[in-house]
Amino acid sequence: MSAQVRIPTPLRRFTGGAEAVSADGATVGALVDSIESNHPGIKERLCDEAGEVRRFVNIFVNGEDIRFINNLDTPVNEGDEVSIVPAIAGGSFCPRLATLGTP
Repeated sequence: MSAQVRIPTPLRRFTGGAEAVSADGATVGALVDSIESNHPGIKERLCDEAGEVRRFVNIFVNGEDIRFINNLDTPVNEGDEVSIVPAIAGGSFCPRLATLGTP
């Protein structure tokens, strides 16, 4: 199976600047391996030492988060769009805003 994988800006240095790459595989895990074989170094940014998706990386297949399907075993069909999205964090806690809407 071949799928388009959208690459986030911080990882495009591994894909020669490409915002999307084609990858082959029947599962998301196989796609990650396929990308790694063509763009060495990207897998360690996506997966931890145990081979699981890092907690600050989100991967979607046709808009569905793989964590709610089968993680790296999530099936991929011909023509599916896979998106790699880094988690975004930041800001600060404001106790006053936290009480808005409470009686």
